[in-house]
Amino acid sequence: MPVYHSQQQEEGARVVCGCAIVPVKTTVRGPAPPASSDFEDVVDETINYFRANVMFRNFEIKGAADRTLVYLTLYTAKCLSVLATCPSKADGSRKIFSLGVETPVAPGEGSFPLSGFIPNASSREEADLWKSYFRQLREELGSRLLTRVYNADGTLNKWWLSFSKRKFMNKSL
Repeated sequence: MPVYHSQQQEEGARVVCGCAIVPVKTTVRGPAPPASSDFEDVVDETINYFRANVMFRNFEIKGAADRTLVYLTLYTAKCLSVLATCPSKADGSRKIFSLGVETPVAPGEGSFPLSGFIPNASSREEADLWKSYFRQLREELGSRLLTRVYNADGTLNKWWLSFSKRKFMNKSL
């Protein structure tokens, strides 16, 4: 079974630190261009492909949008590990929101986990743009993930939580 790559490989997409800034369906403020509601954005791809992609130790980068997908897949794994400790949806929502608004570590900073996959920022402005874009994506991903991880009655979905201990490419954020 092959790894799933992003379908967002646009020619005109802006690239920051090797990651594509692609349109996103979101109400969260940030630098991402808006997408129409019937469009499958990179956040949808991350959630839909997560359970298949997390099984792989290697991921061949085929474009800038794949780097965005890799980072968001690692963030999804981190969210699932946090949600595994939250028995209620309200508690999980609070923890995921606080995790999403944290400023992410930018490429080139000491503790960035994807140094070999994502190139370092060439300037402070590029690093700030990368941080704001991925903060926006993290918030949006967290809010969409909550609807999948918790059942309608507020209990945890065991099929999603079974992936909370998996490491994608043996890395973690």
